[in-house]
Amino acid sequence: MANEMIKLEHIDITFQQKKRVIEAVKDVTVTINQGDIYGIVGYSGAGKSTLVRVINLLQKPTAGRVVVDGDLLFDQDKTVLSASQLREKRRDIGMIFQHFNLMSQKTARENVAFALKHSALTKEEKDKKVTELLDLVGLADRAENYPSQLSGGQKQRVAIARALANDPKILISDESTSALDPKTTKQILALLQDLNEKLGLTIVMITHEMQIVKDICNRVAVMQNGVLIEEGTVLEIFSNPKQTLTQEFIQTATGIGEALTKIEKQDIVANLAANSLLVELKYAGTSTDEPILNQIYKEFDVSANILYGNIEILDHVPVGELVVVLSGQTDNLASALTALEKAGVSVVILKRGA
Repeated sequence: MANEMIKLEHIDITFQQKKRVIEAVKDVTVTINQGDIYGIVGYSGAGKSTLVRVINLLQKPTAGRVVVDGDLLFDQDKTVLSASQLREKRRDIGMIFQHFNLMSQKTARENVAFALKHSALTKEEKDKKVTELLDLVGLADRAENYPSQLSGGQKQRVAIARALANDPKILISDESTSALDPKTTKQILALLQDLNEKLGLTIVMITHEMQIVKDICNRVAVMQNGVLIEEGTVLEIFSNPKQTLTQEFIQTATGIGEALTKIEKQDIVANLAANSLLVELKYAGTSTDEPILNQIYKEFDVSANILYGNIEILDHVPVGELVVVLSGQTDNLASALTALEKAGVSVVILKRGA
């Protein structure tokens, strides 16, 4: 059985604002295993950051239990650890943020060293560690630069090095790539993935972008209005999203939503022939290896006109999506759809020919 690193059970977080009671998080239960890259996704105000701040008790829940690396931190309405025990526990949890939070008057090296201020290491050991950390994040040559001399991606690398200074077991990333351009975002995500593999680091990613989840996470939780509405492996959620919000997120991440809008305007779709169907096909794993469309043409004389195609590798599994116009005799079309579903392909009929 996988080692549970973080267990949040029935977490409620309620704020009193003047005469209003705001339920920021409502009865959320989440288990994050050691070595997971766990995405928590939702729009602004969904309660993602508030929930994650519970992991190191920067936010105390109104109710629930918090267990981190086998230690009970919080139970029902009280902190179980003493102030010094909690301080010690927080050293196991590094955090990186959207705006880097670097000190502008200190060099990259000094910013990282600052995290070792209360460490028992000697000055020589601290210097050696800072050098190693900057090397680990690919910034050995920028150690003496000030934040103003660094690009956004380089600043985030300094922030990551600083977050790793006390050898944490958990790294929390709160929208850490939101201020970066797409290319730099990819580089930072690749770095986080590398750290996850090299150091066995458990990473919790808070984001409003399903694209980020798709690129790096192995599990994902979707939040809306303080409630956890869907949770599972990235493969499960992308292959079979149950909730409307999750479906919206995935359509944006895969580009299918935008593609469908354009496809609907094409002549072949706008004036869909009587013996034709516009279908969306989704398939995962071994079914991506089969020439299925070829087979339905041979067996049922049903031709497929591909209008859109996309294939991703999610958690090492190929997942594909096609939008096609299938044309053939009515009975043959029905048989072809049955054959597709038998082959493990999910079929959604988007439009029938008039």
